[in-house]
Amino acid sequence: MRAPFGARLTESVAARGPLCVGIDPHPGLLDAWGLPRDAAGLERFALTCVEALAGDIAVLKPQSAFFEAYGSRGIAVLERVIAEARAAGALVLLDVKRGDIGSTMAAYAQAYLGEGSPLAADAVTLSPYLGFGSLAPALDEAARTGCGVFVLAMTSNKEGAAVQRAVDEHGRTVAQTLVDEAAACNSGATPLGGVGLVVGATIGDSGLDLSRLNGPILAPGLGAQGAGPADLARVFGPSLRHVLPTSSRDVLAHGPNPEALRGSALRVRDSLAAAR
Repeated sequence: MRAPFGARLTESVAARGPLCVGIDPHPGLLDAWGLPRDAAGLERFALTCVEALAGDIAVLKPQSAFFEAYGSRGIAVLERVIAEARAAGALVLLDVKRGDIGSTMAAYAQAYLGEGSPLAADAVTLSPYLGFGSLAPALDEAARTGCGVFVLAMTSNKEGAAVQRAVDEHGRTVAQTLVDEAAACNSGATPLGGVGLVVGATIGDSGLDLSRLNGPILAPGLGAQGAGPADLARVFGPSLRHVLPTSSRDVLAHGPNPEALRGSALRVRDSLAAAR
């Protein structure tokens, strides 16, 4: 069996630097690259990203929705992206934000984390807002196959605060409850547990105690959404060493030339490494 995700992520970041690049084939980016808004344009866009980035960047994060929008042909492209990125040495974090209960959650887990599934990635994003316990099938499958999960905890969209910052009868925010649940899953893992969190890089003072998490933190919002390396230090403090910043549009705007795309990602990566 392969090493647990926390160990593989730690090794990849040490070798390649602390950056996750999103592969987001937004229609506007297809236009900017001079590509058609169809499955052929999607394929050209996504595989150019893999060609440019998978050999140097620690983690690539395809956004599943942009592939699903093209039906079965889009899913076929996503399968190629996952396989080719992993073959080139990158870890693949599939951004699907799934959250359900019982057998449905188990089916999602098999699809995205199951050994031998054509859509199986190294990690996935999950939504816990049917209760953290509803994620158990995915957590169990991830542990069995050496994969990771990133649970939405405190996101940067303004609507999220109504739920995530709500306080329970013990005075804990919902987000802190999720942090504590994830920390319990990661207890005793070395060098890092495989249950990560998603915490937006632009949220400012989160009020979260991340000190016992012992897991990775995916921090979207770098670049186009306004966050820079200094913001990461302010938001995450001593937990910065476990933060995996993610950038999409700022890097992808430099396509379709693969060398320009790679150069942009490496500059972002190096600026993050220097700020740690």
